[in-house]
Amino acid sequence: MNQLLEDKVVLVNGGSQGVGAGIVSAALREGATVAFTGRRTELGEKFAAETGATFVRADLTDPAQARGSVEQVVAAHGRIDCLVNAAGLTSRGTLLDTTPELFDAHVAINLRAPFFAMQAAVQHLVDRGAPGTVVNIITSSAHGGQSFLAPYVAAKSGLMGLTRNAAHAHRWDRVRINGLNIGWTDTEGEEEIQRAFHGAGDDWREKAAKTQPMGKLGQVDEIADFVVFLLSDRSGVVTGSVIDWDQIVFGGLD
Repeated sequence: MNQLLEDKVVLVNGGSQGVGAGIVSAALREGATVAFTGRRTELGEKFAAETGATFVRADLTDPAQARGSVEQVVAAHGRIDCLVNAAGLTSRGTLLDTTPELFDAHVAINLRAPFFAMQAAVQHLVDRGAPGTVVNIITSSAHGGQSFLAPYVAAKSGLMGLTRNAAHAHRWDRVRINGLNIGWTDTEGEEEIQRAFHGAGDDWREKAAKTQPMGKLGQVDEIADFVVFLLSDRSGVVTGSVIDWDQIVFGGLD
């Protein structure tokens, strides 16, 4: 069988670790030429050396660098076919204790960065007259979420709406734009959050797994495979879909 992303140029924003890194690896496995962004040079260069992907250092909170991430990939490879916005900030804050600075930080990385990366990628595809795909990593918390995720939910809910808006606007350009509302996922970043904000010990994964219907947290490799499918032609005509990739059934009540 042909590889799902054969002859595709893919940019994964926020690809140095966690879900983004899993998507980088899965896209490479499926035949893509892959670039990824990150803020930490040492981490990014190490992952690039391990995988063969291209590291682009970028602070995506700067709109110019968010757009520039796409422009650098186009300059290096002549084009871009697929964009994944996987960078995210999950630091905690409630409605009552969130500062303007924390709120702005969430908007900057969780909403503004994907907006301007998409702007550059879609403009490039429109100028080329070529089809392409975008996948935005969102969150199931965008439906409402926990009380301690107020600024995160505000920004990610905006990204959910933006995903549908952009997909509708560019459907006739054959640019397919979809989102994935991922649930509680086992990543390095989640480990840091659990320890920093929730006093978690070394057994936090085991404890968390027991609270989940499937007996485990979401796994990065499973999410990455799904994203690759959405990026690929095998996902057909689907656009404007925001898919709940979670073991919570929203609207279900006991």
